[in-house]
Amino acid sequence: MRRRLTLLVAATTSIVLLAFTLPLGLLIDRAATNTAVSTAADRSQRIVPTVLSGTDGEIEAAVAAVSDGDYTTQVRLPGGALLGEPLEVARPALDGDLRSTEAHTLADGRVVLDQPVLRPDGTAVISTLMSEGVLDRGVWRAWGVLAFLALVLFVLSLLVADRLARSLTRPISELAATTRRLGAGDLDARVTPGGPAEVHDVGVAVNRLAGRIRELLTHERESVADLSHRLRTPITALRLDVDALLPGPDRERLVADVDAVSRTVDALIREARRPVREGISARCDATDVVRERVEFWQALAEDQGRTVRLSLPSRPVPVRASEGDLEAALDALLGNVLAHTPDGVPFGVSLAATPRGGAVLEVDDDGPGLADGTVVRRGQSGAGSTGLGLDIVRRTAEASGGSLEVGSGPGGRGARLTVRLGPPAAGARSTD
Repeated sequence: MRRRLTLLVAATTSIVLLAFTLPLGLLIDRAATNTAVSTAADRSQRIVPTVLSGTDGEIEAAVAAVSDGDYTTQVRLPGGALLGEPLEVARPALDGDLRSTEAHTLADGRVVLDQPVLRPDGTAVISTLMSEGVLDRGVWRAWGVLAFLALVLFVLSLLVADRLARSLTRPISELAATTRRLGAGDLDARVTPGGPAEVHDVGVAVNRLAGRIRELLTHERESVADLSHRLRTPITALRLDVDALLPGPDRERLVADVDAVSRTVDALIREARRPVREGISARCDATDVVRERVEFWQALAEDQGRTVRLSLPSRPVPVRASEGDLEAALDALLGNVLAHTPDGVPFGVSLAATPRGGAVLEVDDDGPGLADGTVVRRGQSGAGSTGLGLDIVRRTAEASGGSLEVGSGPGGRGARLTVRLGPPAAGARSTD
């Protein structure tokens, strides 16, 4: 926008300068010609008395006195005799009845001034030839001065236009940068209102909108945290009931299950109160997270008689996701396999780094497969569940700059879910 405003001012200034300088230059050229003609007329007028009553010798002396390199004077007497230096130019024939002073422009650009003198024996004509130098004297200098002034005015107009455009575009650029930060999740971003009244009003509105968004998100997160906290009461009652059981394997198993539910509720509360900004700079090692979660689900897979194929790179693979988010996504993927495929069906988990950073995580199984991709839609499930598991996976992938793809497993059997995770942002720290 700044460049366009400057170009607009440059075009407008150029037109205005041309509209003034060209006519002014032509006027200067015409003024120089008129000055030369006036000077020639003055010189002719000085020898009129001599031509009127002087002898041929006196006339020649007077003509020589007014002639120089710029002005050449010649007198034609009534009888046709020529006195003075020859003009040697192609010019219109003189009218014998010439009654007034006339200026003639020759083909080569020079001008001849003819002035009649009425003598007793007839009409004599004083002709003065003006050279091109005297006709153009001072013109080129004046054109140079005009060109210099036009250039100075043009440069000044560009400088003023650039300053003005900068004052207009700086608030807009700042507004665009702030909205991009807000779109990336930085709810602390604010605009310093400035510029024209309209842009100032937009900046104020964006600041109000950012504040309102923060208020709504804070309210939503606190509501989720409060709802999650309410689960602690029935969990506490359940723990008391479990503690009342007789010691034994069943009691230990129930205690472990209650502890797991309590940890999950605590994680929900922490997740609800986690700043949105954290997701922008999130970072974790996908290799360690995948290895840890597969080991966690390994025991249940063995109880169901499943074989687990695990393929991990030998080096860390950083991705743009917090450790908790990636763990939740993996738990959703592996939990779906264990819950919705028959016992004994093997499955595989593979992780590979991508050339441009990030990773590709694949979970496939040899089960009945997925009918279509609708299971990825939030709230939809073909197995009677909540339909939120794969949506969690999708949101984690998209928040990292990646995607979730649903397809068939090896050989067209079963299902394969491919999670593409983007690379961490520059300067991102590992998060838990």
